[in-house]
Amino acid sequence: MKSSDYFARARTLMPGGVSSPVRAITPYPFYTRRAGGSRLFTVDCQELVDCCMAYGPLLLGHAHPEVRSAIARQAEEGWLYGTPAPIEVEFAETLCRDHRGMDMVRFVSSGSEATMAAIRVARGFSGKKDIVKVEGGFHGAHDAVLVKAGSGATTLGIPDSAGVLPDVASHTLQVPYNDPEALEDLLSRRKDVAAFIIEPVMGNIGPVLPDDGYLQGVREITRAHDVLLIFDEVICGYRVGIGGAQEHWGVVPDITTLGKVIGGGLPIGAFGGRKEIMEMVAPQGPVYNAGTFSGNPLSLAAGMATVRWIHDHPGLYRDLEEKTRAIGDAVSGTGRGSFVRLGSMFKLFFLDSEPRDYRQAKECDTAAFRNFWEKMLASGIFLPPSQFETNFLSTAHTWADVETICMAYRQCLS
Repeated sequence: MKSSDYFARARTLMPGGVSSPVRAITPYPFYTRRAGGSRLFTVDCQELVDCCMAYGPLLLGHAHPEVRSAIARQAEEGWLYGTPAPIEVEFAETLCRDHRGMDMVRFVSSGSEATMAAIRVARGFSGKKDIVKVEGGFHGAHDAVLVKAGSGATTLGIPDSAGVLPDVASHTLQVPYNDPEALEDLLSRRKDVAAFIIEPVMGNIGPVLPDDGYLQGVREITRAHDVLLIFDEVICGYRVGIGGAQEHWGVVPDITTLGKVIGGGLPIGAFGGRKEIMEMVAPQGPVYNAGTFSGNPLSLAAGMATVRWIHDHPGLYRDLEEKTRAIGDAVSGTGRGSFVRLGSMFKLFFLDSEPRDYRQAKECDTAAFRNFWEKMLASGIFLPPSQFETNFLSTAHTWADVETICMAYRQCLS
């Protein structure tokens, strides 16, 4: 069967024919039969160089042999216990050691669950009701943060979701990214703010990078107003380096959320922070959080194998940065758009200058992007099918892959 056949069936069985809106490609998405290394292999017998990497989790590429072996070993021992397991303790020690903002951590099943719990803990700890987020920042698909959200919501032009109650949304305030003055002004006027949640690097409309001193300013402002700072590092965690964006920029938040890379390609999330904050979480404290699949042994095994490999190969970040720089040089030679990169994250914006926030990113020529994306796909390069999603490389991408990507950029932008 071809992708078009599968999609015809899927449309009768699933809303929009997909399990996540960003996968909805007109006239139909391609269906993947298998993946390995830097490649996807479709049911239509097409081999694609993958620059999506499942939207970020696959830092080591598809079906990395050490991660695959770790999953297989764990599967032999069982894949769901409903009890604590030794690997939970070992992985918790690793995450806390790698992140200066974590004294304690709780494992959950997704990035969305992690941010939802982090906000609940912030409210429980502070006794305050409101939260502040960045315009266009995406922190999952739960009610408190589906207000001018990035990712699929931005792509579809639906910044707010039906079904989110107005009185819930009223407790979510917003400020522009890279605008510390707006945050200072808001917190000076609103005294019931529990937390400011922010992607240090806006990964779901970009990447859009912080101005020099912006994150340090955010830390000073939130501390001065007794507002907890939540770094949503679901994308950044282990992507920009060991310790994430907080280590890269030297800013320690009160609470950190993780996901994607720490699962090695399996479902996972985690939130952690200062001891006195995390001790508010049940059963130690009054803030409830629970889940049947939290601390799932298979996800922990895959994540632990991934993070161990990262620690054993610290040069990977330098190598990936050199590869995205090469792609950027190829794009610059075309004179088209603005190319933004950070480590293994990169994006070509169809915009005259690099966007600094959500409003500027929204000015991109999305019709031009769509035309470009279709050409790249026909050239054998799979990019995320949205102007508002980050592209990713993995350690599985070779220099030959990079040259193939560069050649496609040059041809498709000419």
